[in-house]
Amino acid sequence: MAKPTGFLEYQRTLPPDRPVSERISDWNEFHASLPLEHQRLQGARCMDCGTPFCHSGLMMGGAASGCPLNNLIPEWNELVYRGMWEKALSRLLKTNNFPEFTGRVCPALCEGSCTLGLIDYPVTTKANECAIIDYAFEQGWVCPRPPKTRTGKTVAVVGSGPSGLACADQLNKAGHLVTVFERADRPGGLLMYGIPNMKLDKRVVLRRIRLLEEEGVFFRTGVEIGKDKTAESLRREFDAVVLCTGATRPRDLVAEGRNCSGIYFAVDFLTRNTKSLLDSSLKDGAYISAQNKDVIVIGGGDTGTDCVATSIRHGCKSVTQFEILPQPPLSRLPGNPWPEWPKVFRTDYGQEEAAQVFGADPRQYCILTKEIETDDTGAVKALHTVRVDWSGGKMTEIPDSEKVWPAQLVLIAMGFLGPEDTILRELGLRQDARGNIETGSEYATNAEGVFAAGDARRGQSLVVWAISEGRGAAKACDEYLKRVSKAPAARQAN
Repeated sequence: MAKPTGFLEYQRTLPPDRPVSERISDWNEFHASLPLEHQRLQGARCMDCGTPFCHSGLMMGGAASGCPLNNLIPEWNELVYRGMWEKALSRLLKTNNFPEFTGRVCPALCEGSCTLGLIDYPVTTKANECAIIDYAFEQGWVCPRPPKTRTGKTVAVVGSGPSGLACADQLNKAGHLVTVFERADRPGGLLMYGIPNMKLDKRVVLRRIRLLEEEGVFFRTGVEIGKDKTAESLRREFDAVVLCTGATRPRDLVAEGRNCSGIYFAVDFLTRNTKSLLDSSLKDGAYISAQNKDVIVIGGGDTGTDCVATSIRHGCKSVTQFEILPQPPLSRLPGNPWPEWPKVFRTDYGQEEAAQVFGADPRQYCILTKEIETDDTGAVKALHTVRVDWSGGKMTEIPDSEKVWPAQLVLIAMGFLGPEDTILRELGLRQDARGNIETGSEYATNAEGVFAAGDARRGQSLVVWAISEGRGAAKACDEYLKRVSKAPAARQAN
């Protein structure tokens, strides 16, 4: 323990975000950073607890408690405090392939189970992680390290999101020849097109893609398996196949008038915006614009927040975010004790921006959309809603609580139902009750030599879980190919 009294001497200090008035006028990352000396002192707050839950990755209360990657958090927190940044990087990369992603977009499950959080604000683990990897790139410590030997075995990874990239990285490190297939025009999957640029700069994603290419991973973009190339042909051409296709079937809104124009799934809204931004800085107009429109976002999660922030940057007239559930409590309830993930009220960057631009938090709780009103052209004009009550755990509509909300753009951000089934049908893969690809404990499907990982296997989840899944599937695939694994373990570190 580098500083036994560190948590008593130093207050939690987060890197500042760029001012709202400045950041809403561009698409650059809104995150700033602390000077390294200040960040170093944040590492001193780590208590080196006897039983650190921050890296446990346990499922408690229906959610993950601690880091699903089992990051060696107390170790690199101490190394950060000591100023031993290169050693901190070494420990960080033992468990996390892409800390530059998780350090930006992870909700910091580790901090929710930090022991210090019992009596004070938790350690700034996420910011420490981001500082380590960003400084490492600046110093040139992160450079191509292709495997010294090759096994001659070939693997096709379908999907280049976080699980696919992690899987490809691990299998390549083990010496296999890996080809990643991506149907979009750029690799990165969710990281590229599902998360807006202001939260995850695409130069950060492409920097990692280039590094993987220099280490020997081959990317084939614009190829949709099941359409441009059959899944069966992959089985013939490669020694193994890993499906990391994500959970890309969006949950739809059930309401009268749903099929009118002006209503889009959030993923389409975000994808088209980012593609147009990268292709032409939005000059081609090939995106869904919220400019001068009353925008309603249906869904209260991260994707809904991203839609709010994107709409504000377009110059929307107003933005409202519907959530069907009640507002979370301001502090933990008795049924949500530490070290469970704290289910409490939070204000994310999109809500902060909306509050400053329009004068109020955009979120409306316990709202159910009943009907969509259209104008003379068949476009959405307004949403008719009713408030609901959750007493006793059952949703009931509240009498006389109807309201009409003007809207010319509606974005559905209600989550995802599972993977698309084209490949699943072609390969005859079994699915679980939720429609996800069914596997055994070792990521293997019922088809010989075919594995699955990430959201396609476990359902819609977090980037950190996707990386963990990709690592686990790589280990299972490597053992299948070589019988004796040389791939770095998915959930263990020396």
